[in-house]
Amino acid sequence: MIISTNAIVSNSEMIKNYKACREKAESCGKVFVLKNNQPDAVLFSLAEYERFSVLIEQLESLEEADILKITESLPKE
Repeated sequence: MIISTNAIVSNSEMIKNYKACREKAESCGKVFVLKNNQPDAVLFSLAEYERFSVLIEQLESLEEADILKITESLPKE
């Protein structure tokens, strides 16, 4: 996954300036929050959250064999 440096904030920045971080999530779709320079959380915009929710609901309606085919087609790390 490629993460734009514009979509990364520190934990302390999130605490001090939540509104700006929320606005950044709106423009980027999501913001990755780092704590001690390690990924800690993700702040999604509402639109991005709704998009993922629809995808999750669709995945939950699939049969187990279909889910296995999809997961096997995903890139391996």
